[in-house]
Amino acid sequence: MSGVFNVPMTALQANPTGHSTRASARTGAGMAVTSMLCVQLGLAASVGLIDIIGAEGTAWLRLSWAGVLLLLVVRPRFSQFSGTALRACVALGVVTAGVTILFMAAIERLPLGTASALEFLGPLGVAAMRSRGAGRTWSLLAAIGVVLLTQPWTGEADPLGVAYALGAAACWAAYILLTQQVGDEVAGIAGLSISMPVAGLVATLVAGPGVLTHLTPEILVLGLGLAILLPVVPFTLELLALRRLTTAAFGTLMCLEPALAVIIGYLVLQQELGALAVVGIGLVVAAGIGAERHGARANETAEAALASTAPGA
Repeated sequence: MSGVFNVPMTALQANPTGHSTRASARTGAGMAVTSMLCVQLGLAASVGLIDIIGAEGTAWLRLSWAGVLLLLVVRPRFSQFSGTALRACVALGVVTAGVTILFMAAIERLPLGTASALEFLGPLGVAAMRSRGAGRTWSLLAAIGVVLLTQPWTGEADPLGVAYALGAAACWAAYILLTQQVGDEVAGIAGLSISMPVAGLVATLVAGPGVLTHLTPEILVLGLGLAILLPVVPFTLELLALRRLTTAAFGTLMCLEPALAVIIGYLVLQQELGALAVVGIGLVVAAGIGAERHGARANETAEAALASTAPGA
């Protein structure tokens, strides 16, 4: 009788593994999309503050408050970090500040579409380098979609602005890789409680001195609220997402962000939605769906397989 049941039991063991892998990738994709929504809402809510203390000042205030909040909430202990993990957290903080400040500097000199297209070379580069097989198709679709959405040919290119945008792209690529490393090496969100204070310190050195004289109690309170929406919530979600997704899939999913920005602009701000933007939205959505379906990390599959073969499973 035992031989009769061997095949069905094997099938039963295989199915939960595949289901767990797909569910993990789906959860990670949901976290990434939610993160992007928070980013867009945070940027929209920051408009009034940008008018008062500037783009770089707003970025500094958000990063500084985020660092304070995570230190107070998580209260990290250095004993829980290995030397490698601590260095990765510090590096993550530096590139987090870099991508934020450099992009703000870029949009002061370039049209938003041009700056965004150049910045997205970061996640697209990660997706292209880390993708295999069908993953490369999704990253190519996403790249075409981003170009159609941002339409960089519609504006002039200031050389310094281009340099800032490319610097932001490099920092964003490093952010994706380092976030996954920190998420793997440090439990919970303790890694962010180191990286975000570092980001706040770097931003203070770069942009803080020119903003301090403009601060009021009202601005400080507003900055605290904005810091929760951006970057605390989205960066936490991205850390958790990268524990479930490959960096290639995550980089492709990030290309949904300009599509969300265009859709929010159309629905909320009554901005015009052209035919090219509609096609671009369709391409990045298709790429995002493909990335989600094929983006589960290999270690997630291995963990699910171990769970399914463990005693009592």
